[in-house]
Amino acid sequence: MTQKTALITGASRGLGRALALELARDGWDLILTARGPEALEATVKELAGSGAAVTQVAGDVSDPEHRAALVREVEAAGGLGLLVNNAGTLGTTPLPLLADQPIDDLAEAFKINTLAPLALIQAVLPALRERGGAQGGAILNITSDASNQPYETWGGYGATKAALEQISNVLAAEEPGLAVWWVDPGEMRTDMLRAAGEDADAAPPPEESAAALKHLITDRLPSGRYTAARLGEAR
Repeated sequence: MTQKTALITGASRGLGRALALELARDGWDLILTARGPEALEATVKELAGSGAAVTQVAGDVSDPEHRAALVREVEAAGGLGLLVNNAGTLGTTPLPLLADQPIDDLAEAFKINTLAPLALIQAVLPALRERGGAQGGAILNITSDASNQPYETWGGYGATKAALEQISNVLAAEEPGLAVWWVDPGEMRTDMLRAAGEDADAAPPPEESAAALKHLITDRLPSGRYTAARLGEAR
């Protein structure tokens, strides 16, 4: 990609952090955001010496003012080659049955997991369309197998990711000049999986999924839905 600047949300830990490290090693400059400034600063320190230009902007992507700040950083960087919508929330924990799902909590989860990614896409689309080279930039939306599998207690979270997948599907049709990917990263050893009550220690580290996603980005595979497991097999 000619304009090798990537904007990654949820970059302070888990998959976002691991993908930032992978892309930095591959020559990308980075704009990183996450809600926790201290954890985000720790990720930036890990990137020291990578050769990547790294900008950190702590904040909540569901906040319009924060999204405007990210757009300003994109403009200051001279463009954008890749947007990674990774930030998300489980919503109510412990995860409830749909019969017991607090609707206000679910509305907030949709705001963070579905509406905020779309709003950020809308905000940076001009930069992605204008990115140098024969093709436009790329959008990578992180989803989940809970979007299409009937796991008990995962209905609320899965519904937010199912909506994000359909947004991605339609966006790929509407923006043929861009690469639009929506990816199930699989179970990972993360705080989010632990908070969901799952055995996170038995899951593989997020670095494995990040390496698979880098293959998707580097080879600029066609727009569509992927899983990190299948991408890993194809490497």
